[in-house]
Amino acid sequence: MSATLAAGVGLKPEHYEAALGARAEGLWFEVHPENYMVEGGPRIGWLEAIRSRHPVSLHGVSLSLAGEAEPDAAHLERLAELVRRIQPALISEHLAWSTWNGQYFPDLLPFQRTTAALHRIASNIARTQDALGTEIAIENPSHYLHIDGHEWDEIDFLAELSRRTDCKLLLDINNVYVSARNLGFSAADWIDRFPRALVGEIHLAGHTADPTLGDALLIDSHDAPISPEVWQLYRRFVERAGARPTLIERDGNVPAFEELMAEQDCAAAELQRVSQEASA
Repeated sequence: MSATLAAGVGLKPEHYEAALGARAEGLWFEVHPENYMVEGGPRIGWLEAIRSRHPVSLHGVSLSLAGEAEPDAAHLERLAELVRRIQPALISEHLAWSTWNGQYFPDLLPFQRTTAALHRIASNIARTQDALGTEIAIENPSHYLHIDGHEWDEIDFLAELSRRTDCKLLLDINNVYVSARNLGFSAADWIDRFPRALVGEIHLAGHTADPTLGDALLIDSHDAPISPEVWQLYRRFVERAGARPTLIERDGNVPAFEELMAEQDCAAAELQRVSQEASA
């Protein structure tokens, strides 16, 4: 684990003041860079103020690395400028696509894990890392239905992307749990197989049941507390892999800052425990 990064929290505008004054050891904050890729104004000013006191991570949602086209050059240029300005501790993106013929879709969409897709995505990751001048981490997606045509196991696909590009992997444990429930595989077995040496960051979040199908379809909604099952999988992974920078995500039904910090405290305590056990 980084010497300065322990457990972090996704930063929301309503929490700027509280975040600025927070004093937890190893605390860091993550934002979506798309909200800050501007030349000036209050939002980027607040992010610079936060960065002056805490490490910041950039978690992108629109590079569309699994898309048919290369990442938009103008978008990459603006992102690179933000990276130079903020000097983030971590940068990450999703293994998904969200653009088609210049049109952006408001979701992170799935794809067939073929060898052709592997080549295309590896090229897009390399292009992104070259533009930013640093490595990024790639997040495993949530799955909602079976897709025909996969040629690669998901973990093997992610590991091969890392091998080809030297990118890190962002292990989203809620995504694993949601996908396992929706597709009918063992989340614990999946977590046990995941290549621990490649993990640069962990995400924890909440999920909800589909309004119509109930527990038969879980949604990676980020609008609820982290479930006991996800906490259990988190402990299972860090006990095997050791401490990793861990983020608490909440994007809907955003509670008071203190409630998010209570979850941050739980993750920080777990990281401290495994670090102490490793050094004993």
